[in-house]
Amino acid sequence: ILKDKIYFQDGKPVTAEDVLFTIDKIKDSVIKSPHRIDWEGVNVEKKDEKTIIFTLKQPYASFLENATLGIMPAHLWDNSPMELNETNINPIGSGPYMINGINKQSSGIVNYYKLIPFKKFALGKPYIKNINLHFFQNESDLVNALLNKSVDQISSISPQNADSLKEKGYQIESIALPRVFGLFFNQNANHLFTNKAIVSAINQTIDKEKIVKEVLLGYGTVINSPIPPNMTEYQKPATLSSIPRADLLKKVKDSLTKDGWKAGSDGFLEKTTTVNKKKVFTKLEFSISTSNAEDLAKTAELIKQDLAEIGMKVEVKTFETGNLNQNVIRPRKYDALLFGEVINHESDLFAFWHSSQRKDPGFNVAMYTNAKVDKILEDASIIVDENARIKKYVQFEDEIKKDMGSVFLYSPSFLYIVSNNLKQFKINQIISPSDRYLNAYKWYLQTENVWKIFTPTQ
Repeated sequence: ILKDKIYFQDGKPVTAEDVLFTIDKIKDSVIKSPHRIDWEGVNVEKKDEKTIIFTLKQPYASFLENATLGIMPAHLWDNSPMELNETNINPIGSGPYMINGINKQSSGIVNYYKLIPFKKFALGKPYIKNINLHFFQNESDLVNALLNKSVDQISSISPQNADSLKEKGYQIESIALPRVFGLFFNQNANHLFTNKAIVSAINQTIDKEKIVKEVLLGYGTVINSPIPPNMTEYQKPATLSSIPRADLLKKVKDSLTKDGWKAGSDGFLEKTTTVNKKKVFTKLEFSISTSNAEDLAKTAELIKQDLAEIGMKVEVKTFETGNLNQNVIRPRKYDALLFGEVINHESDLFAFWHSSQRKDPGFNVAMYTNAKVDKILEDASIIVDENARIKKYVQFEDEIKKDMGSVFLYSPSFLYIVSNNLKQFKINQIISPSDRYLNAYKWYLQTENVWKIFTPTQ
């Protein structure tokens, strides 16, 4: 049931029709909303202008989390194709701030939005009178805007820029992101990954601490799990090897030798096996596909160097992000994919690991199949009791580690700089960078001196 007196910023009331419209668009297969899987099997109907009925086929533990959505004003979106609607550039919502001005380039690209408080915001009028949101073509322009005081705070900066700004006296804040970066193996494209001895060797040889130190400059956490470290109730701390690296590499090489691999004339491993009375010659080599983003490209090169130490030959293939998504990930054209999974809620693990999600538009990029894991994920999604659900996800984690379909590397931190005079800017946990605005209506810059006798008592 909707609250009384809730409005969009154009003065129109928020109605059940708007909620219905929003969810219908999420469920539209043409739009390919990332929230679509959250609403599969959920029937939504309007009872009256203030009442919406949600009917679930079975209990669904994450339903209330998934129902936290921004509501779209149907009267502005329903009369034209979504991609052509002016509301894309000049959005109308029901949040604490509304657009009061837009500055655009001649090409139509937005430079910045001017925001003012929305007086009818359901949780009360915000304190700060003006907020400007600036957009930049690259990180260099973003950092320069901070340095020349064109903006007061910035976010989503690289570890390199974070360290540079720290040296200049800026206060760097960081918080764990629900991201799992790892190597996801496509066994259909390269059968080497069906050999657990090979995957185990890869996992042991990659120096994860070095990646966090050299690529993330310490702004991240080593992981050995498909569950991100900010989900502390499920997480087991990553155990770091105490064996000297030289001894570790010898141990790995010995295990590969035992598996039949020998160094060839080029120094890389190879072996000959007999299949159906025919000799089959195999080289221990594969490619890693990833984004051309600096952190991922550098991580891939470090992995290549590490694996060369034990005789594995790796080719690194980097792609522009759009090209990677459309021509590599969606058709599953890769041996190994260096990739980051966004685990917003525990229910997202279904999308990345259930066998039904192996093909596009599913996100099971490891092409992972395990009937037991499928059942665990299905059961966990309908268990309402938190402790019982945690036990299921612990079982899930154990099965994934046992099967070794991927090598988990690190979880990065979200880095941001906040103006020193901004008060009530508190982030305890963050799912996406935009979450830092969730309590924007509570922010303030200064207070007034008031006689104690006029202040409310607790």
